[in-house]
Amino acid sequence: MPDTEDNRQIFVIIDGNSIVHRAYHALPPFTSKEGVLVNAVYGFFSFLFRLIRELQPKGIAVAFDLAAPTFRHQQFDGYKAKRKKTPDNLYLQIPIIKEALEAFNIKFFAKQGFEADDLLGTMANLAKKNSDLKIIIVSSDIDILQLVDGDIEAMILQRGISKSVIYGESAVREKFGGLSPRQLIDFKALRGDLSDNIPGVSGIGPKTAIELISKFNNLDQLYEAIENNKDKGLIKESILTKLFNQKDQAFLSRYLAEIRINVDTEFNPEACFWGNYNSNKVIQLFEKLGFSSLITRLPSKQGYLKQANSV
Repeated sequence: MPDTEDNRQIFVIIDGNSIVHRAYHALPPFTSKEGVLVNAVYGFFSFLFRLIRELQPKGIAVAFDLAAPTFRHQQFDGYKAKRKKTPDNLYLQIPIIKEALEAFNIKFFAKQGFEADDLLGTMANLAKKNSDLKIIIVSSDIDILQLVDGDIEAMILQRGISKSVIYGESAVREKFGGLSPRQLIDFKALRGDLSDNIPGVSGIGPKTAIELISKFNNLDQLYEAIENNKDKGLIKESILTKLFNQKDQAFLSRYLAEIRINVDTEFNPEACFWGNYNSNKVIQLFEKLGFSSLITRLPSKQGYLKQANSV
């Protein structure tokens, strides 16, 4: 749960694709009356209802990826090249989720050439300019921890969609050996990321990456010390050689790892303040999908659930 002593209203920004993937794999396959697979749709909204019940957010927005390549793919052909192809019957459920979000009057966003993470960062950066709001970004991807600050927390899903942990700045530092959220970008530049196929510096593991960033603050100061011979024995010779030989790879990795917070978008926080929606339209859609149990748990227009059923 978020800090109970913080009286600001909560604005939730959801990593749509991340939650869809979690829901798809967490629930057994089942279909609507028309034979359409809808397990990810059900899981997504079951989780959303829990968020609304527990956080009672002032605003809600969702970010989605697009199928087209992003600026990262254009910079590095190998970006995410080793990921398994997402099943088609997962992708086919996303339009249904978007249709239901529209019925709930919840706005969603996507941007050609960018990932959902970049929209999450941009929307959080814009929303936090409203001093009355505390932002909670919801994802299963710990990459978003780099966005955490005094106004932004991250809810990371664990074990499907049933468990989650909320990270503030102190929790991020505790998890990553004292590194600040922004230093995670430089950490990843050195460590790399197998899931995204970000190379990092080959031969440098997480412990060494944390030690280097802790000593030199960031990648620029690390390489400035190396190039000006100011490391003064702070770096082992074997590590020094790796860093020297793979400098371009390290800076490429940082470019790939950094979530952008200034994407040109139509997002307006006030337009995403939530509460009113056409319940009849939602009920009609959910009946078509066979979600009778979700109908009994529809959020009220005041932002909490009519029935406090657990997800």
